[in-house]
Amino acid sequence: MVNAPANRGAFFMQGQLPCCIWGDEEFGVSEFAIKAQERNLTGKKVRPLRSQGLVPGIIYGPTMDPVNIQIPGRSLETLLMNAGGTNLIDISVAGDTHIVLARDVQRHVLRDDILHVDFFALRMDQKIATDVFLRFAGESPAVVSGQGILITGPGNLTIETLPANLINEIEISLDGLIEVGDGIHVRDLELGEDIDILNDPDEMLARVVMPAAVAAEDEEEELEGELDEEVDAADVERVGEDSEEEE
Repeated sequence: MVNAPANRGAFFMQGQLPCCIWGDEEFGVSEFAIKAQERNLTGKKVRPLRSQGLVPGIIYGPTMDPVNIQIPGRSLETLLMNAGGTNLIDISVAGDTHIVLARDVQRHVLRDDILHVDFFALRMDQKIATDVFLRFAGESPAVVSGQGILITGPGNLTIETLPANLINEIEISLDGLIEVGDGIHVRDLELGEDIDILNDPDEMLARVVMPAAVAAEDEEEELEGELDEEVDAADVERVGEDSEEEE
């Protein structure tokens, strides 16, 4: 069973000004929203902004000129923690609202503070490709019973869809992996007709395999069986040769 959960939004405040609100209440179609200011400082001149708790950023897209912005750092941290890179965000700046996805987030190597963020402005009538995380749910009966162990493939898949149909994760149930050898491939996923998966349909996502110790033991037994057969065959041949010599 595969579920594509709906996106969720958040509401929080920065001082006395609302920095992030539930999208449908004020901005537009997005689940998340944030207010930003236009930024005039560029290059090394943005350092004073960071000391004021502001993060420089940019909004760009195929149908607009790039817009330099600055956003309160705490609000941005919380927004990105909740929205990630697959949830639509409404950014309001200078009276305009842009529907965007968070793309590149640069952080300080030691402090992990956000140094700069890129937002990609979307056209709602144009499909986009993005990576979506996989989340495994449930338990494989074969693993629970100790018959096998679970191995998994990639941690995300690339999907293509209209912005309004974006999902932030794909939930994959392991309950159907009943026996050793059972597996789940990309071709087994059903996300609906509005979402295309760009990965190889034969790519393995999860499989139950025999534990290494058991597999080694079976291989040893198989090898011993082959050796026994070879010994038996050699004995038969030797007996035949002895019989010929006695005659």
